[in-house]
Amino acid sequence: MLTALKFDLTHLRGDIYGGLTAGVVAIPLALAFGVASGLGPMAGMYGAIIVGFFAAWFGGTPTNVSGPTGPMVVVLAGLFASLSGDVGLILTAVVLAGLFQIAFGVARIGDFIRLVPYPVVSGFMSGIGVIIIILQLDATVGHMAPAGTIPALLYLPTAFLDINFSAFTVAAVTLLVVYTWPTAWGKYLPSALAALIVGTVLSLFLGELPILGDIPSGLPEFHMPVFEQSAMLLVVEAAFILAVLGSIDSLLTSLVADNMTRTRHDSNQELIGQGMGNAIAGLFGGIAGAGATMRTVVNIRSGGHTKISGMIHSAVLAAIVLGVGPIAAYIPHAALAGVLIKVGLDIIDFSYLKNAHRGPRWDLALMALVLGLTVLVDLITAVAAGVVLAALAYVRQVAKVQLDELMSRPLSASDDEEMQLLDALGDRVTVFEFGGPLSFGAAADVGHHVRERYTDGMHAIILDFQRVPFIDVSAARAVETISCDAERAGKKVFIAGMSDDIAETMAGLEADCCLDMDGGRFEERIDVLRALKKEYN
Repeated sequence: MLTALKFDLTHLRGDIYGGLTAGVVAIPLALAFGVASGLGPMAGMYGAIIVGFFAAWFGGTPTNVSGPTGPMVVVLAGLFASLSGDVGLILTAVVLAGLFQIAFGVARIGDFIRLVPYPVVSGFMSGIGVIIIILQLDATVGHMAPAGTIPALLYLPTAFLDINFSAFTVAAVTLLVVYTWPTAWGKYLPSALAALIVGTVLSLFLGELPILGDIPSGLPEFHMPVFEQSAMLLVVEAAFILAVLGSIDSLLTSLVADNMTRTRHDSNQELIGQGMGNAIAGLFGGIAGAGATMRTVVNIRSGGHTKISGMIHSAVLAAIVLGVGPIAAYIPHAALAGVLIKVGLDIIDFSYLKNAHRGPRWDLALMALVLGLTVLVDLITAVAAGVVLAALAYVRQVAKVQLDELMSRPLSASDDEEMQLLDALGDRVTVFEFGGPLSFGAAADVGHHVRERYTDGMHAIILDFQRVPFIDVSAARAVETISCDAERAGKKVFIAGMSDDIAETMAGLEADCCLDMDGGRFEERIDVLRALKKEYN
């Protein structure tokens, strides 16, 4: 962590411009995410300031700009509903989430979080995008949506039967400005901020519609964590979900930054930085955040090179917070809804969905399943189910390859002498070569495949472990079953190429009781064939 305290001033000019630009971009998103979380617009601003500053200072991705993001807000909104708006408990969950992330970094779990399969990441990110859109649809017609995805969906017919056309006009114009704002102008005024300004000004000339109202401005207050026994299970569960999603979101953003800057981030240091940011944000009334892809990209494109840019982004927001309250009070909910709908649409993985039919159907099904579980159940169930199913599918594919190689490799990999020996021995000897690590996925069927190759004239089988670096318990038991079945069938079993480590594993599990580890173990299988040729001659 000491390396996190060093500052590189060689790119100071680019860092200043990158931080200023990213800070301006963050204003409407911080306000919108704060409102969407249920804790209010200033909670979003405080979260953007504190998480952005400390994650940049102590994180492992120099160009990352952190702050409130869609995945974190979705969890916080659900927690707000479950806890009936108890701010103390919600902020306690944010603090605990930060501590979980610090623990992830110290335990070096960051290296494993990056192993989540792409269809799972695509599915839950797209699901989060759908949730954000669903939660904002009621606001586009002048209604406040009930908390929760399903209640918000059920309320839609009621909302659309009583449309506030002023709110609908503001939302539509805001969304139109976000999508049509010229890229060249975006260098000076980001599209989201321009849309928020246009929507707010337009609302002043239209009929009555819901606005943010009085907003306190100034420095945040300290909030001592609250530990209420009846709600702690829910708080800890939400904190863990925030920690996992925030970690995944941040590391995905770090990968984007790596691709743009041709650098390599430190995953575990990044988690420690994100954790410190979230833990401190929760103590001062800020919502949880993570590495924000759009703000990070803006920072890099504007010249940001080091962690100073992310800290300047927070300083810009802090300066604005001191006087933003009176101005932000007039922002209509419909304008924020328009900005957030654009955010939700950006999160949905349309690039994958557009071409998914050309890829493996299983991956598309997995992505759709995770998306559905994210929207209809919860995020942690979706990610857990996706990872487990993806792992099982991968094990099944590897097992199929192992079993296919068990049937085909011995003949295809043989040299001339070996082929001559095999021809001379005929059906009396059969070779089984295991291709690569012998895993539990193939263990269940490997014995059956070996028995299928038994013939009446077979006297011996050779189990070749030359290409097997290790085996697990399931595979060791499978080898034991093969050797014991062969012994009962009156056939000799010879071992070729088994490493000492595998032999020790077999002996430690007492899975070598039917194997002759002295006289029946050879360095290479051709040595076995030569010995058998002499014996049968």
